[in-house]
Amino acid sequence: MSTENLPTTTAQPQNVDPGEIDKFSQLAHKWWDKESEFKPLHEINPLRLKFIDDYAAISGKTILDVGCGGGILTEALAQAGAESVTGIDLASKSLKIAKLHALENKVKNVNYRVVSVEELAQESPAHFDVVTCMEMLEHVPDPASVVRACASLVRPDGIVCFSTINRNPKSYLQAVVAAEYLLKLMPRGTHDYRKFITPAELARLCRAAGLEWIGSSGFSYNPLNKKYYLTDRLDVNYMIACRKPANA
Repeated sequence: MSTENLPTTTAQPQNVDPGEIDKFSQLAHKWWDKESEFKPLHEINPLRLKFIDDYAAISGKTILDVGCGGGILTEALAQAGAESVTGIDLASKSLKIAKLHALENKVKNVNYRVVSVEELAQESPAHFDVVTCMEMLEHVPDPASVVRACASLVRPDGIVCFSTINRNPKSYLQAVVAAEYLLKLMPRGTHDYRKFITPAELARLCRAAGLEWIGSSGFSYNPLNKKYYLTDRLDVNYMIACRKPANA
């Protein structure tokens, strides 16, 4: 892992909600506490990792993790055999926690940067074998811009994986009412239902960015045994995998 200071950008990021950055910055010290507000992310992380590996074959790949937060997925990707993993986020406090955790655990093939995905796309187009963008699209003002940037950053024949939340009555009840108010799996106000994205909408964004949808999977939560599992249903939380055509 690089021991250099976290790079910063001078340009004013456009596609960011300051309220979202502030929300996650205030919780930054809790990223690696598996009993904290980030407990759901820790519990679904093995499922996310398996999904990505099934489509992208992580071993030996150069990977970009967009909206990496405290590095929960980023570090797992590095430990799963990736050649190198770069995590980017605009919440510098979260990245400091991510960097410290990687140093403590001697994870050397991971690096973190404070930079927007759009800026990195201009800087390093077609640079990565795999790009992941998990649980981020529902937190930005312009998800289409993120999808386009991810498509630009991946090499031809590379894989891009997204995860987000469907928008329908069931997702509102489960991802907002149940998760935030009844089961208290995460803080109130974590999600804005109006920013949820249907699979059809995400498919259109991917096609417009030149990506081919090649697979998908949903998450489900069993409140009785308090376990997450993968399902074919995409009606609440879901992941998709896309390929950038080799001739792109």
